[in-house]
Amino acid sequence: MHALRQEILPASGVEFTASLKLTPATRPATPNVSTRHEFVSRVLCNLVVARSSLLRIFEVREEPAPIQPHVDDERERRANVRRGTEAVEGEVAMDEQGDGYINIAKSVPQTEPIHLSTVTRFYLVKEHRLHGLVTGIEAVKIVTTHEDHLDRLLVSFKDAKIALLEWSDAIHDLVTVSIHTYERAPQLLALDSPLFRAELRVDPLSRCAALSLPKHALAILPFYQSQAELDIMDQDQMQAKDVPYSPSFILDLPAQVDSNLRNVIDFVFLPGFNNPTVAVLFQTQQTWTGRLKEFKDTVKLIIFTLDIATQNYPIITFVEGLPYDCLSLLPCSTSLGGVVITTSNALIYVDQSSRRVVLPLNGWTVRISDLPLLAQTPAEHDRKLFLEGSRSVFVDDKTFFLILKDGTVYPVEIVVDGKTVSKLTISPPLAQISVPSVAKSLGDDHIFIGSTVGPSVLLKAAHAEEEVEKDSLDTAPAIVQDDDQMDYDDEDEDIYGSSKTTTKTIANGQTNGQAIVKNMRTVIHLSLRDSLPAHGPIASMTFSLAKNGDRPVPELVAATGSGPTGGFTLFQRDLPVIAKRKLHIIGGARGLWSLPIRQPVKASGISYEKAMNPYQTETDTLILSTDINPSPGLSRIATKSNKSDISITTRIPGTTIGAAPFFQRTAILHVMTNAIRVLEPDGSERQIIKDMDGNMPRPKIRACSISDPFVLIIREDDSIGLFIGETERGKIRRKDMSPMGDKTSRYLTGCFYADTAGLFESQYKSTVSPVGATTTLQSAVNAANKGQWLLLMRPQGVMEIWTLPKLTLAFSTDSLSTLQNVLVDSHGPPAISLPQDPPRKPQDLDVEQLLLAPIGENSPRPHLCVFLRSGQLTVYEVVPAGATEPVDTARSSHLKVMFVKTASIAFEIQRQEDGDKSIIAEQKRISRTFVPFVTTPAPGITYSGVFFTGDRPNWILAGNKSGVQIYPSGHSVVHAFTACSLWESKGDFLLYTEEGPNLLEWVPNFQLDGPLPSRSVPKGRSYSNVLFDPSTSLIVASSSLQAKFTSYDEDNNRIWEADAPNIADPLCDCSTLELISPDLWSTLDGYEFATNEYINDMACVTLETSSTESGNKDFIVVGTTIDRGEDLAAKGATYIFEIVEVVADPAVLPKRWFKLRLRCRDDAKGPVTAVCGFSGYLVSSMGQKVFVRAFDSDERLVGVAFMDVGVYVTSLRTLKNLLLIGDAVKSVMFVAFQEDPYKLVLIAKDTKHVCVTSADFFFTDGELSIVTGDEDGIIRIYEYNPQDPDSNDGRYLLLRTEFNGQIEYRTSLVIARRTKDGPEIPQSKLLMGSPDGSLTSLTSVDEHAYKRLQLLHGQLTRNIQHTAGLNPKAFRIVRNDFVSKPLSKGILDGNLLAHYEGLPITRQNEMTRQIGTERVQVLRDWISLSGPW
Repeated sequence: MHALRQEILPASGVEFTASLKLTPATRPATPNVSTRHEFVSRVLCNLVVARSSLLRIFEVREEPAPIQPHVDDERERRANVRRGTEAVEGEVAMDEQGDGYINIAKSVPQTEPIHLSTVTRFYLVKEHRLHGLVTGIEAVKIVTTHEDHLDRLLVSFKDAKIALLEWSDAIHDLVTVSIHTYERAPQLLALDSPLFRAELRVDPLSRCAALSLPKHALAILPFYQSQAELDIMDQDQMQAKDVPYSPSFILDLPAQVDSNLRNVIDFVFLPGFNNPTVAVLFQTQQTWTGRLKEFKDTVKLIIFTLDIATQNYPIITFVEGLPYDCLSLLPCSTSLGGVVITTSNALIYVDQSSRRVVLPLNGWTVRISDLPLLAQTPAEHDRKLFLEGSRSVFVDDKTFFLILKDGTVYPVEIVVDGKTVSKLTISPPLAQISVPSVAKSLGDDHIFIGSTVGPSVLLKAAHAEEEVEKDSLDTAPAIVQDDDQMDYDDEDEDIYGSSKTTTKTIANGQTNGQAIVKNMRTVIHLSLRDSLPAHGPIASMTFSLAKNGDRPVPELVAATGSGPTGGFTLFQRDLPVIAKRKLHIIGGARGLWSLPIRQPVKASGISYEKAMNPYQTETDTLILSTDINPSPGLSRIATKSNKSDISITTRIPGTTIGAAPFFQRTAILHVMTNAIRVLEPDGSERQIIKDMDGNMPRPKIRACSISDPFVLIIREDDSIGLFIGETERGKIRRKDMSPMGDKTSRYLTGCFYADTAGLFESQYKSTVSPVGATTTLQSAVNAANKGQWLLLMRPQGVMEIWTLPKLTLAFSTDSLSTLQNVLVDSHGPPAISLPQDPPRKPQDLDVEQLLLAPIGENSPRPHLCVFLRSGQLTVYEVVPAGATEPVDTARSSHLKVMFVKTASIAFEIQRQEDGDKSIIAEQKRISRTFVPFVTTPAPGITYSGVFFTGDRPNWILAGNKSGVQIYPSGHSVVHAFTACSLWESKGDFLLYTEEGPNLLEWVPNFQLDGPLPSRSVPKGRSYSNVLFDPSTSLIVASSSLQAKFTSYDEDNNRIWEADAPNIADPLCDCSTLELISPDLWSTLDGYEFATNEYINDMACVTLETSSTESGNKDFIVVGTTIDRGEDLAAKGATYIFEIVEVVADPAVLPKRWFKLRLRCRDDAKGPVTAVCGFSGYLVSSMGQKVFVRAFDSDERLVGVAFMDVGVYVTSLRTLKNLLLIGDAVKSVMFVAFQEDPYKLVLIAKDTKHVCVTSADFFFTDGELSIVTGDEDGIIRIYEYNPQDPDSNDGRYLLLRTEFNGQIEYRTSLVIARRTKDGPEIPQSKLLMGSPDGSLTSLTSVDEHAYKRLQLLHGQLTRNIQHTAGLNPKAFRIVRNDFVSKPLSKGILDGNLLAHYEGLPITRQNEMTRQIGTERVQVLRDWISLSGPW
């Protein structure tokens, strides 16, 4: 049986980070001071973050703060009474800022400096799913950094590889410079090397990088820093000059540095030395808490220099007698020197003269270590902080932030007395964030704290000086940041300050000749600047039935996060929308346009729109809709009548092709199949231009693009017409198109682009001198519209961009129709596309739709959306082209941009025969078009995006922190779409779907920054199990909490008690069971277990009962463990709960109310680790046994069968009367249950010892397999086949496939997958959730498709460039000493196959030709398998 493993969601959170200047945007720009003294946004640096196999590159951009809503209202109030800005007669030109009038008040110079309010935001540049697990990322500078001022990126991987990457302008992506692999080093051949975690560190001056290896070794990779070094090396070794590094080597620490240097805990490079210098924390003699009487203070610190040229390693400092629980090292700045060591209970500063300064943070320090401590005040003595899982980062030379594992941020100051450090002081906490995994200073006082279990935050520290009273010097201040910049941030935090006291003498304040001494102290303020959202680990998941309005949809409920950031994350497949109302009266099966049109004002004979407040956007005033019935079509104009009703004001016979506001929104431009009309706001006709050639009617108009004041029409014979509006006359006229070639030229499609972002304008270079500027009203209006551009697609596959209104060719490329990854200017003259005889037939690779529109959130960027006739939808992002060589061309104008492919998706399209022009065919025609929109779903959030209509309707969106996402809309067909604000809401859409015309809005609070739309439900605690009860549609979840633990002797006396306030009791896990209503996510009822009892497994099981007519009912069954300390064996219990309906309290909630009722508790001698059910029977594990029990008279469990199994049962799954038992040691067993007589029968088992964490049945048409996952993330597929001689008459399960998923999965769900043929029994599909937050699926693949995709798999492995030079095949291979060659066939890697969809069509054809199949066939196989569920 064959399967495809796909990653639906990539890993979530941030585990490693590096800040560097990677992309050209980070180079210091020439100061561009605009006339309005505006702060132009700047890129501080790039932030590269990684988690598992996901690598993301962000720009950290500082930009002007957005106008806040309350400032908006204030401006609106003042707008009515602005002085000096009234219009002078005839001065109705609009200025460029769109204020409505020329604003004389602006030119007054400002004397006092302006306080510029700025925000810092993350913007995603690129993301990659790598074929390797990242274990470290660092920034390095190499020889070429001096030329381009850009850093390089160094990434280390789990299999002991280091890749050196740099940014390439040509492809707008990372390229691999080199890859260094140590996986064959002798240190990695040890048996325990898979358990080792390699750490990557880089010298502060980038002289070398080091990767830790097992068996006390470091792999050192030296870099050249100057051309001189390179030249010297060249004479020695005759190497190629373009290599930026010298040969790497492995440093064996015990052999080459010091014989005691074993068991490395942490190592760092220290700044400020002439040669690279390393501090290593290690423990030659290992110990643990139970042996502190024999061995304590066993950790040592050694600082030595790497003299790479002479292979000499002199030791500078050697420190012994450090506590056994040292965790990590933090290098200090060059002004201080030395390192800070973090232990579980204290912070220790060690300088180069071996002097140690200790700051104990709880009472354990003195009990486990003999280190000398400074005298403590009572307040310091009572501190109780624990540093396991903490992270620290320097914020200035002498202050660092200590972030504990609960996310509290403490400032720690290193107090210097003269030149020596006298003590460390810790101040009250500043902020609370999520659990930290990495902390990094980005410079400019910005600090990034990454988290793997929740949002990662960017904080800004500000130092403020303030005067203090003499008495209050000793008390640390708590300063709450009250900053206007905090208003628009997502999270409110209590943010305090830490203090350093300095005494300043104010000289000018002398009274009686005596200087007044003022005590000043520096206070650190913290403000939240931005965050990267993350849902964190997936502990458990279940499907529930959610309601979007009245529409039920399946929703994946995942228990995510940890500790304070724990809760639920809800995922849906389609972008969730709510239907607000049905609008059958307006029709619109062929098109809907919602337009903001306003009554014009007459002044001195010219009509123009009333001056509007520039900070307000328009709301729509009318809807124009069109239908094909009754023939020849009908168009309607509808407006809002009283309240919210809608009425048709005008009916026009004929079908509308397009409509848009014109003449600055004072008229409607209306394109029909045979005419172009200008309508007044009330719908009456102002002007009509019939589309005639002399007296002959031209072919029908099939498409149009309107961008005030230009109109483009495309006819059915592929000819075009161009019209321009004349503002003075309020009329339109034909525009001369002679620069574009013969007027009979043919074009497939085209569109206008209004360059609101100014990208095209800034990148446009023309050698023609501009003609004297005209000063008409027309040019003033054009200036307000920013530059407009015309995109045209010629039949031979050439896309051209023309300037308007002069019509000069600025860009042309012939690689769009084959969807190349990067489109660059070919600098060619206009292409010739004359009509062919006989007329050209449409081809599969023709571009059917083209749209250039802004897509994004805060600052949308232009994206080109392309749809080919073959069903391929591709999105390109427009970016400035890199530095290119000058080209001699005939063209005078050049647009220096390039188009970079960001998303590509294939659809299976059913087409009618092209020759079929009958009425019925016209009725059935589905129009697939791109419709741009701007929506404000919630105050302060604005998305610009594109909707793709047709039988594969999709939303194309992008956020600040996510790339382009394509979400299905959930409708089977959408005929027409428009954003609509007729009902005063900026978040409404009008769609004509299979149900007719509907007004919709997005479901609030959904995040659109991942492959699936998601909504977070924070609960402040994490959950270990979650399930959906189908009979009541409620969620049952078990929360994971911590409680104090103590143990008692036989006389019930406590064995140990804390004897001081700074000593804490130990903690143990405990659980509660919660009954949650998915409507409001409120807890209806709960059950608390003992403080030393926690839930292992939970299931919804059907058991026999006398309380229902059918004789059975669904019960919630819970298996628990009872911890009793290390001297007593753990026990367990099985609980059976029933969900019962009770009378709701009408004061609290008028709806239905439910409670949990405990029906039965059954104590067990060992932990109950897994539970599930057969029909009417409960199956549970206890220790080494599995029991089958019946529920007798609703109050007790009666055993009917049992079986001795492995060592520790991790999972139980049932199918009919078959049982699958997964064990932590003995792999998997396949068992059957029979009722007469009652017994469990072992059918087959796996003979190898494997730690199975999850086992599932996996079936497709008449075939059954067993899928298991282990703690290393290896997925195995077993088969039961008694006919195979290897199975020993069916007693052994046969291992068919092994696939390295790299990350274990803790929770799995089997769902039904129904194929087109629709067999009686659906196939099973497996969803798996992992602790790194990734969600993967396993889908069965039929034999023929598998063979094609397997061959394609090989082609993709060999023939495309993989990021960081990694090998996708080696990444998935499992080492198995019992077979001659790896069992790698059987599971396809979806992450690799997904690349095929995004390849250029020429490459797709090349690959399929080599494997003897068709591109269309392979894409059809892929489309049928992909999709989340």
